[in-house]
Amino acid sequence: MFLAVDSYRVTAKYYDAAYSAKQDLVDLPFYLGLAGQSPGPVLEMACGTGRVLLPIARKGIEVHGVDNSLPMLTILKANLADEPHDVRQRVTLHEGDMRDFRLGAQYPLVMIPFRPMQHMHTVQDQVSALRTAALHLTDAGILVFDVFYPKFELIHTRIGEKVAEMEWSPNPDSDSDVAKTKTVRRYFRKDHVDKINQTFSFTFIYRTFLEGQLILEETEVLQLSYFTYPHLRALFMLAGLEVVAEHGSFAKTPLDNSAEQMIFLLRKAHLRT
Repeated sequence: MFLAVDSYRVTAKYYDAAYSAKQDLVDLPFYLGLAGQSPGPVLEMACGTGRVLLPIARKGIEVHGVDNSLPMLTILKANLADEPHDVRQRVTLHEGDMRDFRLGAQYPLVMIPFRPMQHMHTVQDQVSALRTAALHLTDAGILVFDVFYPKFELIHTRIGEKVAEMEWSPNPDSDSDVAKTKTVRRYFRKDHVDKINQTFSFTFIYRTFLEGQLILEETEVLQLSYFTYPHLRALFMLAGLEVVAEHGSFAKTPLDNSAEQMIFLLRKAHLRT
């Protein structure tokens, strides 16, 4: 059994503010739309701090979340405590690893938003995660997840280079003078590419500035897998899943050479006629 871990220890602290400031993160309406079409409850695997989970609950939909990162779940529980009572009542949280958790329940919609599948670094882990999702689907249930469309011309470039990604105020709603003069910048440094196993390791660098002066720097090393389309289709076969729909963006554009994302809606393969 894979146990809950201390992953995202640094990133969890910055996660909500960072991704609130990320202008090109446009997946939320897509996932909310699917949740709204589902009779519920919804299961979100790798729910993190609740960026998708909490808006689903606010729409009046029961949602269950699973994550193996204790720091991320701690932030989510704090976020949930600030929600109205009716929203809190719709949310059930579990500690568990997407490769092997078993809730003893099935759901009409299982979602894995914002690329947690790319934290599965071996074929065994990737198939295990998809089989976990399939086991939690009702017979007519749908699994949906996204990964990025790999840009092979860029994957092996700029290794070791520190790139500024985003900047935000850590407390944008605060009236304090300190909050108004404090900013956080996140930098990305690609450290290594493993083209055989289709993974790359990288470092997030978080720098906090007060009135323009650096007062804190924290780093976290992470690793992501990247997938080709045939690789994913083979994983679906191994996991007993088949494609219902596929998109190249959250606007549901075709999955073709212009795609930025690979988004799949899947069902249990035994349902085909």
